[in-house]
Amino acid sequence: MKRSVLLISALLGATTFAATADTLYPHRTEEIGTVRQVYDGALFPDVQVNTFRNIDRLFPTRVVNAGSMPSALPQRESQLRNFRFVSREKEYDLFDFLSLNRVSGIIVIKDGEVAFEKYFMGNTRETKWMSMSVVKSMTATLVGMAIKDGYIKNIDDPLTDYLPRFKGSAYEGVSVRNLLQMASGVDWNETYTDPQSDRRAMLEAQISQRPDEILDLMAGLDRAADPGTRWNYSTGETSVVGALVNAATGKHVADYLSEKIWIPAGMESDASWWLDSPGGMEIGGSGLSATLRDYARFGQFMLAGGVIDGQDTFPDGWIEDATTSKTIAGENVEYGYMWWPLDMGAYAAIGIFGQFVYVNPDSNLVVAMWSAQPKPVGTDAVDEYDFFNALSRALD
Repeated sequence: MKRSVLLISALLGATTFAATADTLYPHRTEEIGTVRQVYDGALFPDVQVNTFRNIDRLFPTRVVNAGSMPSALPQRESQLRNFRFVSREKEYDLFDFLSLNRVSGIIVIKDGEVAFEKYFMGNTRETKWMSMSVVKSMTATLVGMAIKDGYIKNIDDPLTDYLPRFKGSAYEGVSVRNLLQMASGVDWNETYTDPQSDRRAMLEAQISQRPDEILDLMAGLDRAADPGTRWNYSTGETSVVGALVNAATGKHVADYLSEKIWIPAGMESDASWWLDSPGGMEIGGSGLSATLRDYARFGQFMLAGGVIDGQDTFPDGWIEDATTSKTIAGENVEYGYMWWPLDMGAYAAIGIFGQFVYVNPDSNLVVAMWSAQPKPVGTDAVDEYDFFNALSRALD
């Protein structure tokens, strides 16, 4: 009863102060803000940090179970040293970047070994931190695995083959591929801080905690272009992808993530994932909370080509297709299947406020990084891409 009261308080806009169900979690009694304050960028720095590591207190969640045999992350003999680089016509070093970008945790894995690992703002190895849109890449990755497992026959299948509820909507005629590329042609405004945007309408639907309210919102959208002819970033699209995984596999998305990645890839801690309603569907585009080391292990899983114990978990060529730019209506779009292609052959899962899982196959490098920047976008003092490029060169 106490947790229910606190949840309602958080959703309606009051700041909460309470314990989570996990009595051993080191941050369980910290004061947190509300989800609206998070998206408005209207939290004082200390409460913002507390909220980012306690997001399981904002909505009901489902556990992503870890196994009993975590994969090793050995220490590298040669640790990362300070280095200098130029970004936006100014020179910075490692210390500048960590401070100015409000980095709250970072782990660098070079050749399978930890070259650098630091936690700030009271975080520890046991801290679980929000993913925001990093989880979009995980949700899309599960689609590839569902194709490999035979749950989804073909990436070019119509979405309505698996989700007939979208027949007659703007998603009629949209393929699984269109959806993964955010090229459905369905109209969407992603502006986080605009109370009138579609993204905030989705947040309000999530706050309502009514089953399928988000999918009803998506089914009611208008079409702005023909499927496959226009790229438009849409968090709502990822909730549709999550619903696709659920419908095709017949499994909760958190359970499928546990089965396919969290346990076999050797994650050391359970994660949690926001739901659209108590006992309902996972929010496909945000709300996963996990430890920094387990985010890094996800990057290592991708770096290894999705191979676990010698077994391929994706269709042939999936990772290259998922992580490279696409041509849409004759224009190059720097977006794959909900992964961001970057310089130097790298790619990343990226979340607002400065969350990253960066993978560079050419340098055999993975970086998982948390941040607590003041606003959802546009408040990174130093360009993270410049930092990652310089980091790759420093370690090479």
